Order: sequence, then C-alpha cells, then structure tokens
Amino acid sequence: MELQLVNERRRPAYAAQRLAEFAERCRAGGLAVTPQRIAIIKVLLDSAEHPRADAICAAVRKQHPHVSLATVHRTLETLCEIGEARKVTMLHDSARYDGNLTPHHHVVCIKCRCIRDIEIPQLDRILAGRSELGEFTVLGSSLEIHALCERCGAKAAKRATGGVGRSQRKQKSSK
Repeated sequence: MELQLVNERRRPAYAAQRLAEFAERCRAGGLAVTPQRIAIIKVLLDSAEHPRADAICAAVRKQHPHVSLATVHRTLETLCEIGEARKVTMLHDSARYDGNLTPHHHVVCIKCRCIRDIEIPQLDRILAGRSELGEFTVLGSSLEIHALCERCGAKAAKRATGGVGRSQRKQKSSK
C-alpha cells in the first residue's frame, strides 16, 4: 500500500493557480472580492500547517492591521461554504483550515497537533464512484491518521531511555 506525504514543493504552484482563479470564482458565486478575503486565502494557501483562525488573523494583520478575528472567522466559514477551503477539525480541538482542495487525507501528531497532508490513492479508489454508503449520501472523504511526528517521537524515545542516546548506551554497556 502506497502512503506518502503530499510533496510540499508542489504547494507554491498550486497556491499561485488557486489564487489566480480565486477572484473569478468569488465573482461567479456572487461573493465580493475584498483585500481582506484575498489576504486570508493567500495565507491559507501558503501554509502547510493547517492554521487556526488566530494564526491566520495574525498573518493577515501584518498587511491589514485593522482586520478582526471575527472577520477572519466569518471569512473562513464563507470560504468553506463556497468550497474554497476545508475545515480540518480534530475532536475536542479548535478548527484548523486547509486551502488544499485536491483529494488528500491528514496525519495528525497526537502530541504537538501538527497536521500534514497525506495521499492514499488506494483509499480514494475504494470510494471512487460511490454516491451512497447505506443510508448516507457520500459528499467526500478525509481520513485522519493519529500518529507521532518525528520530533515528538524522538522526544518520547529520549524520555524512554532516560535521555541517553543509543551510542551513549553502547558505550556505557561496554565499560
């Protein structure tokens, strides 16, 4: 089974294409194109972090200092409603937002809560063409895999060995 994190080198080209088409899609949907909306979608598209509204607001305020957190929340909800963004919400955690609309799933670190996009073509093929699952109408799918990121895994391993690395353990055991 082939699982792979989404190639981040593709993000700038994808973001540029989506941003170039954003204003036209908004107009077609009857939504006003404001500098704040453009700034919010740009921050979202440029981030691989699946940021929370407060992080998006902080980034937008660098160019638009008077933008409120409430405006950012409303804009993000609107972007989700019109299909320009996705909400990635972990249970018992605040909403995170994703500007990547291509089919993908998420791997989430259970410690630091970082989220990364992951492609699972086999899963997508299983659901391809399905419009119903029992009594449910299929609208889309996103699998969330809970894991430890490399950094948190290394910290956990270090704690488990009492802060002693493998090479240091070998030296101590050979003495």
